[in-house]
Amino acid sequence: MITLENVTKTVRSGTEDLTILCDVNIRIPDGQFVALTGASGSGKSTLLGLIAGLDSPSSGRIQIDGDEVTTMGEDDLARLRSEKIGFIFQSFHLIPSLTAFENILIPMEILGVPNARSRAEHLLADVGLMDRGHHYPSELSGGEQQRVAIARAFANEPSILLADEPTGNLDSKNGTHIFELMTAMHARRSVTLVLVTHDARLAAEADRQIVLKDGRVASDSEQQDRAIGFADLAIRP
Repeated sequence: MITLENVTKTVRSGTEDLTILCDVNIRIPDGQFVALTGASGSGKSTLLGLIAGLDSPSSGRIQIDGDEVTTMGEDDLARLRSEKIGFIFQSFHLIPSLTAFENILIPMEILGVPNARSRAEHLLADVGLMDRGHHYPSELSGGEQQRVAIARAFANEPSILLADEPTGNLDSKNGTHIFELMTAMHARRSVTLVLVTHDARLAAEADRQIVLKDGRVASDSEQQDRAIGFADLAIRP
């Protein structure tokens, strides 16, 4: 369970305070797929970063499985992220000097994950890149790099996956493929998925859609009675 209670984030901008998030209250149960939508500057990515413990709110509380994220020190936050959270960024964030396989393997070896090499191979297979594992990021297409990033995000067997515009730098065909791959792995592994997106088609596939406007929750609705699923609209690779 992810819980945000009266979360506000304010930053200094010149001589004035700028409120990015204001009095946000959200509860996300285990295993739910939530789409965070809203205009640019509405606070979506900031909210995702707060959940991940990459930033701290100015006020309010954030809990993950009953643990108070907002009072944790850096060591505890790092442990929380390594044990429970996977993060997929818009810009991939792969290490250029490591191969695709190593980008997945090395984080697991650092964490001391048992059978790390075998697990990295299985994750590469899950994203359809077994024959590309020896290639460096510069030798991969944008879609392939994002597939590696997805595999890496699942390396620590997270219970929560946070995805910030993961298809934003991809064309529609690759974006569709990445979305289907990510949601298939979410369903297969029963993780909580929080997706920031501007794409209405992607958001419509979520269990729940939360719309932010000017740093506040403008609407929060369960997705029901979807007559047309994303698979019907998708462009297959």
